[in-house]
Amino acid sequence: MRSAAVTSAPQAKDPARAKQKRRAWWLKQLHTWHWISAAISLIGMLLFSVTGITLNHAADIPTKPVVARTQAVVPAPLLAELQATAKRAVDDGAAAAMPDVAAAWLAETLDVRVAGQAVEWSADEVYVSLPRPGGDAWINVDLASGTVERETTDRGVISYLNDLHKGRHAGFAWSVFLDVFAVACLLFSLTGLWLLHLHSKGRRLTWPLVGFGMLVPMLVAIIFIH
Repeated sequence: MRSAAVTSAPQAKDPARAKQKRRAWWLKQLHTWHWISAAISLIGMLLFSVTGITLNHAADIPTKPVVARTQAVVPAPLLAELQATAKRAVDDGAAAAMPDVAAAWLAETLDVRVAGQAVEWSADEVYVSLPRPGGDAWINVDLASGTVERETTDRGVISYLNDLHKGRHAGFAWSVFLDVFAVACLLFSLTGLWLLHLHSKGRRLTWPLVGFGMLVPMLVAIIFIH
């Protein structure tokens, strides 16, 4: 009888011990992924938190756009190619890209990157809009005289960061970064929520605070936004 009691005691403890091991394993995994996602998204969250404030108070932050204009004259052979391209584009009614030679000349002469940009062709001029974060730019080529005019507008660092926050005219690479950043933030939030669940038994305010954090924006949206 004594030996049966002795052998059954460890068996009774096994389920509890297995449960503790599973909990420890999950805690380790969650902490690992929580700090990894936090490290990846930390700088992005700081940037988006600050620009969230600046965007919310954009009307209260004074900005003074700086406009710069430069001009140049297209060489005769290049102008002839642009005139021929414009004629084909107008006659065919189809979009045409900037010729490579012209794009290279603009990049070297006016420091303008037009490769891959949409070009508006007409019988009289060539126009390329070059929007960018925190500003704007465009170039215009007069097909009669060959005069190229470039105008850039810079609205300052805050406008630049605000446009990055919105992903406005920031390009493909920034779009990929935003996707990676969003996934990292999602992982950070979900692992944090799971960690709250695992630690909530010893912290009674956990779920009331989570509920409060969800209730406040809902009430503001329902009551004050119409």
